[in-house]
Amino acid sequence: MQSVFAFRAEADSRRQSLELAAGRSAAIARARIEAAGVLLQTLGPGSVGLECAQRLADVRARLPGYANLIRFDARGRVACAAATTPYDTERGTRAWFQSLRTGAGMVVAAAPGAVYANEPAVLAAVRAGGPDDFQGAMAAVLTLSELKVETANRYMPGGAEVALADSTGKVFAATNPEAFDTPRAGWRETASRNGSVIWGGHDAHGKSRSYSAAPLVEDNVFVILSAPAPGIMSWASINPISRVALPLLAFVLALSAVLYAAERGVIRWIVYLQRVAAIYARGRFTVRPLQAERAPPEIRELAATLDAMAGAIVTRDASLMDSLAEKDALMREIHHRVKNNLQIITSLLNMQQRALADPAAKAAMNDTRQRITALAQIYRALYQGPDLKRVDLRPFLEELTAQLLANDMSTSPLVRTEVHADPLVIDPDRLAPIALFAVEAITNAQKHAFGPQGGVLIVGFHVRGEEAELSISDDGPGAAESLGGGVGRTLMTAFARQLRGKVSFETRDPRGLTVRLVFPTPQA
Repeated sequence: MQSVFAFRAEADSRRQSLELAAGRSAAIARARIEAAGVLLQTLGPGSVGLECAQRLADVRARLPGYANLIRFDARGRVACAAATTPYDTERGTRAWFQSLRTGAGMVVAAAPGAVYANEPAVLAAVRAGGPDDFQGAMAAVLTLSELKVETANRYMPGGAEVALADSTGKVFAATNPEAFDTPRAGWRETASRNGSVIWGGHDAHGKSRSYSAAPLVEDNVFVILSAPAPGIMSWASINPISRVALPLLAFVLALSAVLYAAERGVIRWIVYLQRVAAIYARGRFTVRPLQAERAPPEIRELAATLDAMAGAIVTRDASLMDSLAEKDALMREIHHRVKNNLQIITSLLNMQQRALADPAAKAAMNDTRQRITALAQIYRALYQGPDLKRVDLRPFLEELTAQLLANDMSTSPLVRTEVHADPLVIDPDRLAPIALFAVEAITNAQKHAFGPQGGVLIVGFHVRGEEAELSISDDGPGAAESLGGGVGRTLMTAFARQLRGKVSFETRDPRGLTVRLVFPTPQA
């Protein structure tokens, strides 16, 4: 900000210098033109005759600064001249000449209508003759350099250019025409009223420049100065040490000191405690932040808090693990006792079955015993498995199938079993209807599918994306109609509805029956 303020102050100083230079240049040029007018009035009466051209040439040689001295007659023709004068048939009708004819004592022509010099110049002319007798004009051609409008003095900024503009604002003479562009509106009125004016703009190449103008001859001719307007970066390159380099160096040093102090005193210890906290997040609470003993007091207090927190977590975890182990032991004991009670019920039903003489009653008793056996198998799988809330379905189906067939091995023919099951871990609430459905299907196969020669029982469980399928197939002569409308088929339909699935009974080719249960795959 200090550099910006200094740049603005220096820019204002440059603009003021440019405005002063414009006024000074206009004053010098105005004095030069007035001196030319006095000279022309002095030469006027003697500038006719045979020796006119020679006298004018001698005066031009003795008084350097004039490109040409010319005597015009009343019709605008050249009577004599100190140097070659361009031919102009319309000179007598030119505005500046007509102004002299109508009584003006002196005019400065910004655009005289012909090129009177090989470089930018103005034409200063005085009236010849009396008030009522117009005899022509005496003219002096003053170039831009002869007007002493200098661009290299202590008032002018570096790279300044100078130009002359007419009353319409059009630049007709300039040291570098590309340095001047269309001036802003209203500059002539301001310059005439205040003596000078300054504004900012762009040159023909689009570069920023400052302009200043002052009237040279009343409101007819103006001096315009143009100087580059440096930007903040170019100005900084001029004053690299005092304005930019030292403040930036001080800032960098201060920032480096702050960063070093923060790194040594805070950041590295925060990073160290971060690593310790990450170790704690992975469950390793035996690590202690011993290196923090060399840290600042606040960091040591934070490290001590982390250490105490880790110790409290270890103590709490040990208590929770003990409680969880006790809970697991109690749950396993409960499942074990439930399984034993169901086995007692199964044994009682088995004894009652042997005491019955009615075959239908025996069959009904056997079906009930098989269902209770399936429920007991669930509780056995829970307390013997690694998870008290989940059961792996594949070994459960294998063991359930084997147990159901083994219970009737003494009275039933030999049956070969094949179990093809995908692994799936599910909760007991969903396992119970699946197990009871399998019991009903396998019991039905034992009753209707296998003859004296035995047979093959195929149990399959497959997970296919969002659906799971349990199928139980036999190779007996039975068909779907053999199920009738008994309790088994009713129970299978109820279990399928409980699982939000559907059950189907399909006759196999060439023989056999497949009971298929399709239901949404339980979440693992």
